[in-house]
Amino acid sequence: MEFYASNTPLLDWSGDALIIGLSEAALPLSTTLAELNSRVSGLLQELIDEVEFTGKDGTTAITRVGPGASIRKLGIVGLGAAEAITADTLRRAAAAAARLAKKEKCASLGLSLPMVHNDAALTAQALAEGVSLALHQDHRFKSDPKASKVTLEQIHFLGLPDQKASLQTAQAICSGVILARELVSAPANVVTPELLAQTAQDIATAHDLELEILDQEQCEALGMGAYLGVARASDLPPKFIHLTYKPTGTPSRKLAIVGKGLTFDSGGLNIKGAGSGIEMMKIDMGGAAATLGAAKAIAQIRPSAEVHFISAAAENMIGGNAMRPGDILTASNGKTIEVNNTDAEGRLTLADALVFAEKLGVDAIVDLATLTGACIVALGDDIAGLFSENDELAQGLAAAAAAAGEKFWRLPMEGKYFDGLKSIVADMKNTGPRPGGSITAALFLKQFVNATPWAHLDVAGPVWTEKESGYNNPGGTGFGVRTLVQWVLAE
Repeated sequence: MEFYASNTPLLDWSGDALIIGLSEAALPLSTTLAELNSRVSGLLQELIDEVEFTGKDGTTAITRVGPGASIRKLGIVGLGAAEAITADTLRRAAAAAARLAKKEKCASLGLSLPMVHNDAALTAQALAEGVSLALHQDHRFKSDPKASKVTLEQIHFLGLPDQKASLQTAQAICSGVILARELVSAPANVVTPELLAQTAQDIATAHDLELEILDQEQCEALGMGAYLGVARASDLPPKFIHLTYKPTGTPSRKLAIVGKGLTFDSGGLNIKGAGSGIEMMKIDMGGAAATLGAAKAIAQIRPSAEVHFISAAAENMIGGNAMRPGDILTASNGKTIEVNNTDAEGRLTLADALVFAEKLGVDAIVDLATLTGACIVALGDDIAGLFSENDELAQGLAAAAAAAGEKFWRLPMEGKYFDGLKSIVADMKNTGPRPGGSITAALFLKQFVNATPWAHLDVAGPVWTEKESGYNNPGGTGFGVRTLVQWVLAE
């Protein structure tokens, strides 16, 4: 699939399908669109009338153009209110247009949408991201993938000057999102701690990054008792991943991204029961998937910041060596944890990963984790939770998320809720009372970061979807990758 930003006017473009983005204010047709309507014998207005098209965001329609025309199909996609159009509006519109063109068996697509913020580079990048992500299909585990006979091969973004750099950025970001999607969607008998480590190795080899993989003995030497307590019942050995991107010259800043890497979570001896979604616990490495996806994208874009990508990868299984409710684990910073629920294991692995990250002397740490069902109860499936006591970091992440089109909501770090984590026999328990469960989880993690600005992203809801929506298809969404990349790119 090839992308082109082209100054070719939409009236002069020729190919299989021309699809035009129309806001509510673009109706009734005037100027260029009225001329186009005249050239196609009134078909554009006829299409608008037939489907009662009003420009509502996300609505689409398409019709065949008669013989002798320079285009075979003419389509429209709604953009909503003109004053509310954002880069993400364009991503979603491009996604809808691409799906429509593919359904109509078009090999080439001319896409005419308005420029957002008068920024050609931003517009081209958003359009390319929308198309790429919408057309990604994961058929790896199908015996008969039933691939379409016609593939959308060329997409022309009309009315834009050449945008080679921004299109390359979009393709780099999408490659990272797709990697994260495919890691989350694959079953736990495929994506193991070893496979995550190998994925990190592949990224390092392809893009000349530094890689350190710590085995169990090395983690023991570092005192990672919380992480290893989770891993000890699995037949698959843990893999602690530390992948590093370094720019040429002096870094503008040093950052760490830490992703929860539980490749399967049985719940441990507090086993997940019927109706718990245990069959979906392959997605519990969604944070690690986003971390590696961001690494793949950033390695190609090569920003000025130094970035450390970290994941304590493991399985949480059941066996004679499993950690028991009531056991006390000692993390690598010396703090002791009474395990009152073996199904709250992700925060234990993150504890040692956060201690490791802070020792690197970075300027900020962000962790991502499919950490709590409580966050899904609070924010639903589409919005992730953002926790930080550092306003500057929280605002930077919020701005990055807005640019990326990913939804986060900042939740409070209510200090008194830590009372629910107090233990009689250890420094803390790993879970508190049911109310405010996502907040107490964040407060638990806070105990393993001292002075470095830190944010916790609870992405339990948005890493997976059961339905097609926007530029996401059913399965892993790759959520978090684009926000992380935008955050790293921000100066």
